[in-house]
Amino acid sequence: MLTTRFTRLAGVEHPVVLGGMGTGTSAPLVSAVSAAGGLGILSASHISPEKLRTEVAAIRAATDRPFGLNYLLAFCDDEHVAIGLSLRPKVMSFAWPQLDQDLSAHFARAHEIGALVIHMVSTAAEARRVAAAGADVIVAQGTEGGGHVGPMASMVLIPQVVRAVPDRPVLAAGGVADGAGLAAALAFGADGVLLGTRFLATPEAPIHPNYKQAIVDSDGTDTILTDIPDIIQDREWPGATNRVVRNRLIEKWLGREPALRQHRAEEAAALARAREVGDRDWGSVGTGQIAGLIDRIEPAGDLVRRISAEGERIIVERLAGLVSGAGAAV
Repeated sequence: MLTTRFTRLAGVEHPVVLGGMGTGTSAPLVSAVSAAGGLGILSASHISPEKLRTEVAAIRAATDRPFGLNYLLAFCDDEHVAIGLSLRPKVMSFAWPQLDQDLSAHFARAHEIGALVIHMVSTAAEARRVAAAGADVIVAQGTEGGGHVGPMASMVLIPQVVRAVPDRPVLAAGGVADGAGLAAALAFGADGVLLGTRFLATPEAPIHPNYKQAIVDSDGTDTILTDIPDIIQDREWPGATNRVVRNRLIEKWLGREPALRQHRAEEAAALARAREVGDRDWGSVGTGQIAGLIDRIEPAGDLVRRISAEGERIIVERLAGLVSGAGAAV
């Protein structure tokens, strides 16, 4: 079994984490990941307090393993975060703050309830900032990831962040879907991986089956970085752009973003209808380039165990065997 600084700190069996995706998490998915020995994280930014309490209760009814709540700080005020704190999860996860937000205050409140603080970054400079503010674990997210990402590729970003914050466990995100990705992340110095797109292609994910199939069908080359879905929803992110499938909706407005702002209301209504029926042409499908390595819908718990076992096998059987004389030592 793979044991890292992260697994010891979080009290989990496997160094595999479900990212707290805004529209891609639910109690069944979170509890499946946690029950399998990973760390499930529920998105808490855009749901009501009543819904949040219901989801947390459902997670706790399904498993007694650790889980977390994720907050996008640019869109959440102190009162919103306080509701999550009152539910006392094992982990409080944060991402995408405004530059003038006081991270140390949020982290301190999380520590007061005994929670572990995880924060996602897209540059080494951000990693140093959040470490200074008190984050316990730092996620280095590469631009290959689905949804909202920064400018740096994972292969460059992960070792930069590891070097910037050597005293903190680092999770690698963006471009990971299997045990090979986990082994690569560990080779870069990370202590685990955080996955989004791979967990969307599971029975437990709360997205339309058509969107799950879009991930399976993708070879990874049909994604694009764009602000179009955010403009439609009147929710533009600080320092991030959105990786989604390039479909008819994107083609309609690509290069015409100023005009799109004039038609925001009608496009928002059309987008909501498309999501409800799983329309792949006119909906917004947040998907990472790693979709090219996803060929089936697979239960979330099986994924956690398989990715960890594959990663261990690659390290022990393949990588160690590349070193002269290593086979006998293993």
